Amino acid sequence: MARWEGNTRSRLERAALDLFTEQGYDRTTVAQIAQRANLTERSFYRWFTDKREALFGGAEELETHLVSAIGTVPVGTGALQTLLAAFATAPQVFRPREFLQERAALIEANPPLQEREQIKLVSLSKALAVALENRGFDRQTAQLATDVGLMVVRLASERWATDERTDFAQALEASTADLLTITAGVSRSRPAEPPARDQPQDQPRDQDAGA
Repeated sequence: MARWEGNTRSRLERAALDLFTEQGYDRTTVAQIAQRANLTERSFYRWFTDKREALFGGAEELETHLVSAIGTVPVGTGALQTLLAAFATAPQVFRPREFLQERAALIEANPPLQEREQIKLVSLSKALAVALENRGFDRQTAQLATDVGLMVVRLASERWATDERTDFAQALEASTADLLTITAGVSRSRPAEPPARDQPQDQPRDQDAGA
């Protein structure tokens, strides 16, 4: 963690998060962020295009890391399993847990940050799907595996960020187990066949003996 806190980019990220939390996202300027980090505005713009990007500095790093990790998974591994194997290496580029907890709360309270987060997720989804296609999977399989994999890793990230007793590998394993439980339930819960209707049968009429 000390190494992460020591570089220029992370100092700006930390300063931005602190100021957004203390005085609000709208009232915080790039100049204030740079000053809090003991840097210049010029230094800020070397790393980020605007103040929102200061909270998403790890997105491109994570995307690059995961695409690279996909390429190291043994050939013949299924699409979803390939993604999960790549996700298991994500802690190598994660920001500290405390930072991510504060960041998540801030994003939840600010629509402009939620919008930027969605843009980052779309970019990540496209990059992962393309990486799977490059591994030989067809487009539909790659996109479906990406959509499901991102749901699993989102749940795992939430578990990891909120429970200090859980490491990311455990959180990912638990979230994958949840997925398997749900999909198994779907396969077992097919709609029941409608009950067969009784076919009307012609009943012979009793004839009066004296008829």
